[in-house]
Amino acid sequence: MDRARAFLQSYRVRLVAAFGLVVAVALALVLASLPRLLDGYFAQQEREALEARTQLVTSLVLQQLIQNQLLASETVRPIVWEADPPAASDMVWRALGDAEAGYVVNLARELAQADVLVTLAFGPERPDLVVYRLDIPLDPGTALAGQRREPIRAMQSAEILDVYWTRFEAAAPTRLVTVTLSDPLSLRSQTLETIVGVLFGSALVALLVAIILAVLLAERLTDPIRRLTQASRSLAEGRLDERVTMSDHGSPEIAELATAFNAMAERLQASIEYISRDRDRSREFLADVSHELRTPIAALRTFNELLREGAGDDAEARAEFLTHSHQQIERLDWLATNLLELSKLDSGLVALDLRPDDLRAVVEDAVAHSEPGATRRGVALHTRLPAAPLRALHDPPRMGQVLANIIGNALKFTPPDGRVTVSLRATPDEAIVEVTDTGVGIDQAELPRVFERFYRGAQAVEARAAGSGLGLAIVHSVVEMHHGRVSIESSVGKGTTVTVALPRNADAAGPPSGGVSVSSPSDTR
Repeated sequence: MDRARAFLQSYRVRLVAAFGLVVAVALALVLASLPRLLDGYFAQQEREALEARTQLVTSLVLQQLIQNQLLASETVRPIVWEADPPAASDMVWRALGDAEAGYVVNLARELAQADVLVTLAFGPERPDLVVYRLDIPLDPGTALAGQRREPIRAMQSAEILDVYWTRFEAAAPTRLVTVTLSDPLSLRSQTLETIVGVLFGSALVALLVAIILAVLLAERLTDPIRRLTQASRSLAEGRLDERVTMSDHGSPEIAELATAFNAMAERLQASIEYISRDRDRSREFLADVSHELRTPIAALRTFNELLREGAGDDAEARAEFLTHSHQQIERLDWLATNLLELSKLDSGLVALDLRPDDLRAVVEDAVAHSEPGATRRGVALHTRLPAAPLRALHDPPRMGQVLANIIGNALKFTPPDGRVTVSLRATPDEAIVEVTDTGVGIDQAELPRVFERFYRGAQAVEARAAGSGLGLAIVHSVVEMHHGRVSIESSVGKGTTVTVALPRNADAAGPPSGGVSVSSPSDTR
């Protein structure tokens, strides 16, 4: 029952029903109005035909009266005897005869196809004074198949001179002849019934064809909607690669809807994939955080337990424990600070204060803060700056943080007597900062992962273990917020070059590109 109700309420059935109803209403209007119009037209044709036959019969009667006024002896005979009362002469009877026989009667029946009434009046001034009356009823045997009597009539009057009276030197009086045809035989009803029957048959065929066409049209119109529905269900079931294909000959509205649906599916798939990757990264991030926190906490717990067990009585051991505890606390503090920084960057809580300032000042400040560390490590720190100001849209404190992290990494992995060079140059569209060192370098297999959180690689374990593995991740996030790009080139034993490129104007600062590129050239110096 529910399926039947749903089928009856479907768009396809409603479309077929609406189309069929429109066609049915149109055919009903035609069938209701056309027979009446045809009936009136045929009735008018019958009246005109009856009037024409009336004129023929009248002409026949007049011709017979005129010819019979002269006898074979050329003696003029009167039409009406002006007696009291007036009467038709025997010439009229010979000319017209009676209803049973006569030339006029037979011919009038053939011509009229109706009841014929011929009257002869005394004159136009006395049409009511009828001196002769001839009724010629229609012979029922002459009716053809389908012919019926029509309740219409036509009358024709004509005047004829009675020249007989001129022999008495009198003016010829005028007699009035009237011919009336009534209730003629007609095929009007039969023709109208035939036409109406044909119309009804044609209407049924037209309605059937309209329903078939409506079914085909509804199938064509609803098929794209059905495919969109199936695709939507597939998306709801998790098949995010489902798309809708439309014919090139379909309606532009449906094609536009399908395009919008596919675009929505593309964005949804991209969003779900991004969310999935972000979820996976979050899980990995939590696992890495747990691992990173577990090491210093375990070390502190161990030192605490040893001290509680009496190891603190030894001054040398106590000093060593305190030194290691201080290092682990510093590591926890550094880790917490960097995690908080990354959390702010990822959540969008950090709002950049972008200014078109001179980047030379940022580079000089970063190098100045790093010089004490470079001196302690015995590493030479050089700068290469342009003579003219190089302005780019940036947040000075954040870019200082970026350069501090990059220079710190360069110093950390550069052996004594090595060199770190910080250079600044310009292209028509970008301001480029490069930090080049002569350190241990990075293996090619590790390059794609250097911007991942907590990744410290397999080379130079002691130096890398001193950090949190979050410095370059922060660099990537900050550069991305500046709509810039960061890249790294390195080769083992020769050194590393980290390049940060920032757009020089606001128009170039489009959506964050997140550009990260890595390579392992044969010689980066």
